[in-house]
Amino acid sequence: MQLGLLTAPFPDTPLSEVAQWAAASGFTALEIACWPKTTGATRRYAGTSHIDVANVSPSEAKDIAAQLAEAGLMISALGYYPNPLHPDPAHRAAVVDHLKKVITTAGRMGVPLVNTFCGGDAAKHVDDNWTEATKVWPAIIAFAHDNGVRLAFENCPMIFSYDEWPGGHNIAYSPRIWRRILESWDGAIGMNFDPSHLILQMIDQARFIREFGPHMFHVHAKDLMIDRDGLYERGILSAGVGWQIPRMPGLGEVDWPGFFSGLYRAGYDGPVIIEHEDRGFEGSDELVKRGFLLAREVLKPFVK
Repeated sequence: MQLGLLTAPFPDTPLSEVAQWAAASGFTALEIACWPKTTGATRRYAGTSHIDVANVSPSEAKDIAAQLAEAGLMISALGYYPNPLHPDPAHRAAVVDHLKKVITTAGRMGVPLVNTFCGGDAAKHVDDNWTEATKVWPAIIAFAHDNGVRLAFENCPMIFSYDEWPGGHNIAYSPRIWRRILESWDGAIGMNFDPSHLILQMIDQARFIREFGPHMFHVHAKDLMIDRDGLYERGILSAGVGWQIPRMPGLGEVDWPGFFSGLYRAGYDGPVIIEHEDRGFEGSDELVKRGFLLAREVLKPFVK
């Protein structure tokens, strides 16, 4: 296994500086955030563009990969997490177009994986969303195949705020939908597994890893704490709004020994990438780094 981090919490720090700090701090892998270059408002922990895939040349892409390799860092994946099933056709077209640019860049860099979301229309039933997914994704999958790249969907419901309620912006969160994904596209699409999303849904972690471990292409390490007062106040029908609190690994309710035990038994031997969404460690690069270092100390004993 390789322990690394997703670069998204460093939006204003050049990739070279993030890489230098990560390597000096004992990390061996980076998932590189590749959102579009923009000056507008973005979703929290989204919008970071450490590689401007719309403008990077093939030679520049290869140089980036070579520089990170020289620093002793592998690239676990390029990451871009939009909503390819967005109900607005123009928005959907824009994010799919950018996703294809990320895929093209990954192929040029020799990075075999792009992490993303399946997407979803929060106003539609999950089965209607699945029908739409079967129309949208085959062309993207074919494009990825032509570029020598596989895709990994994160198992995140994307329900953090009222604009994402009630159905969320990503349907690839439950065993029921993951069986459909694998029945349709196994091998071309796998899972980017984040255990924190099981806490919210009360899904058994050990059972989930037993079933889907062989299909995990990539793993995120993020924790989640349940605010019991918020849950009491709002109830489970709020789908986590107001009571799910993302934390650094070790500060929430994920069973980390069980997590790694399950991964090893499933044969997973790839990157474990810390995803930082903890408000207690944000506001400056130094606080973000402190959060990553705390997570490193929690996870490092398990990563061999």
